[in-house]
Amino acid sequence: MKLGKRILLGILILGFGYGIGYVWQALPIISAFGAKDLCTCVFLNGRDAEEVMKQELGAGLQSLGNFEVNAVDSSVTGSVFGLAKRKAIYRKGLGCTLVVEVSEAELRAQKMNFHTMIPMNQDTLPWPMGNIIKTRIDSGINVTLLKEALDFAFAEPDPEKPINTRAVVVIYKGDIIAERYAPGYDIYSRHMGWSMTKSITNAITGILTQDGRMKVFEPAPIPQWQQDERQKITVHNLLQASSGLKWQEKYDGPSPATNMLFKKKDMGLYAMESPLESEPNTVFEYSSGTTNILSRVIREAIGDEDYYRFYYRELFEKIGARSMVIEPDAGGTYVGSSFSWATARDWARFGLLFLNNGVFNGERILPEGWVAYSTTPATAAKRGEYGAQWWLNAGTIANPDSRTYPNVPPDSFQAEGFEGQFVFVIPSKNLVVVRLGLSQKNDLDMNQFVSQVIDALPR
Repeated sequence: MKLGKRILLGILILGFGYGIGYVWQALPIISAFGAKDLCTCVFLNGRDAEEVMKQELGAGLQSLGNFEVNAVDSSVTGSVFGLAKRKAIYRKGLGCTLVVEVSEAELRAQKMNFHTMIPMNQDTLPWPMGNIIKTRIDSGINVTLLKEALDFAFAEPDPEKPINTRAVVVIYKGDIIAERYAPGYDIYSRHMGWSMTKSITNAITGILTQDGRMKVFEPAPIPQWQQDERQKITVHNLLQASSGLKWQEKYDGPSPATNMLFKKKDMGLYAMESPLESEPNTVFEYSSGTTNILSRVIREAIGDEDYYRFYYRELFEKIGARSMVIEPDAGGTYVGSSFSWATARDWARFGLLFLNNGVFNGERILPEGWVAYSTTPATAAKRGEYGAQWWLNAGTIANPDSRTYPNVPPDSFQAEGFEGQFVFVIPSKNLVVVRLGLSQKNDLDMNQFVSQVIDALPR
């Protein structure tokens, strides 16, 4: 065989081997993603399984999966062509968790003192702690322009590429002035937050900073880092996604991010193993890994006896976000990067907490100055696009028009999540805008939508 043919054959063999290896790594992610998502949608949110499989799991690689719902043991099992089976189980008060690197019996036997909220009928209480809202909005708001903004958010100009907005809530000066839901959704429907969960992790860090259990500007208290160069990484660096740890936030195939979320029992411990590749505070790299490291640090700071109640008692219940759920990994740590659910109104309540500088219903929940700290651009985020687990719209000092949403004020900051989840907080306009949906094929132009909402406000 001639040398050229041998080289070509070798390349083909290597390529085939790589392809097989890639598929082998990808199949469990497809199975696990679908099982986890379907489990929560069905058992936590009460949605129809067929509807979820058609909408959430019917496109892209997820369409290759086969998923079975077991109502007897509250679980979902996923596979691809009968291979790479993965199971997610529902536990009351905790949501759904993948059975990974642990037996199902061990997972079900975990002792977790989850929080039971004090019973309260929110339908009998006024907003913001309850659901009774004003029937008339303040004068000066252009109702026609506001309606046009919501029409834009729910419009579907291309049926082949749906935007799939499911919920919008607009708060102005603390009151709901606009709200709309897609068919099948209402004020009681929970929506996945995905990476908006990172901003919840920010809030919990703030609460622990206030009582002295976390120290933002000191080295992260991680024992395995103290013997190498990672000992320089502070909690502040983790919050600002500027730790210098090697990471790849990629979701279209196997990556550290997908391996962590769908293959690992202890997500934070897995991310802690990442080596340092740059000096802390010099490179901004958006990372679900660093957020789950924070989640693990938070768990250690609280202690397991109170850990599963703390988020609910100290944050969710105090802001009236009684639908909010954050789900743990198989090791028992809340997935602070990604796995939270709440109604559109509860996401709006969370935004209102930050709009009001950490005060809600007259009670200070976040420490004084925490919101200002959270919305200060990270040194390493050169476009002023990120603070502490919140996206920013600051732009650069030299070129403020470089900001992500050029028609939205530069003091805006956003919790943002996969498939089009947004909580915009705009202090200069006294405004919170929530948009939730399933944008898999076409994104809503948030710059235009939010700017249209602003145009409807009093001048």
